[in-house]
Amino acid sequence: MACICMSTNNLRASRNSVTMSGMRHSSQQGYIDTLLIPLIVAALLLVSAIGFGAWAFSSRNDFKNHTDKKIAAAVAVANQATQKADAIQYAEEAKNPLKTHIGPESFGSISVQYPKTWSAYVIEHTGNTGVPMNDYFNPDVVPDITSQDSAYALRIQVVQTSYNAAMAQFSGLVQAKKVTVTPYNLPKVPGVVGSRIDGQISNKKQGSMIVLPLRNMALEISTEAQIYEDDFNKIILPNLTFSP
Repeated sequence: MACICMSTNNLRASRNSVTMSGMRHSSQQGYIDTLLIPLIVAALLLVSAIGFGAWAFSSRNDFKNHTDKKIAAAVAVANQATQKADAIQYAEEAKNPLKTHIGPESFGSISVQYPKTWSAYVIEHTGNTGVPMNDYFNPDVVPDITSQDSAYALRIQVVQTSYNAAMAQFSGLVQAKKVTVTPYNLPKVPGVVGSRIDGQISNKKQGSMIVLPLRNMALEISTEAQIYEDDFNKIILPNLTFSP
């Protein structure tokens, strides 16, 4: 009987030991699981933070590089605009003081003021010729006057024909709508009314011409290139005078 009782006690002790061992193992497993979850979350947050940081750094560098390029391009454009504006201002200032040329008294003492950066080539006769006065003006140098292709910033001609005859040459161009004709008088000679012709004033030449009666002749003042229209309107015409 004693042996049977001891065996039973041993068996119970063994079961209790196993139960306690299992409880300890289960408790340790639960403790490890509880620690593992925050570690995983922390690791994921760290990886996310590193990824975000890398993306933000890359984006910042990309934005900075693009911004630098845009700023450099804007600065280059601004510099070009400034240089262009300075060049235009210098060119305008270089035109002053204006030069003055006065033609023969027999042809109305025509006085013209023109930029000092221009050159003049004048043909003026006192005799009886078809074109007694034929003056050419152009920036820097005057192109070949014998060439039909040369275009001049300014031409001043006195032709020995009446005003009506001088205007008749434009009748076909008016009908073809290649030129427009409007009444005109010089600011400093308001009493003499003539015409202004704008458009194809001659073969292959676009510009403007003023035709005015001058005694029994006609005075023709023209620019043969549209790039000189501004000087023609702002410098030449406002300052040109003659004796009717």
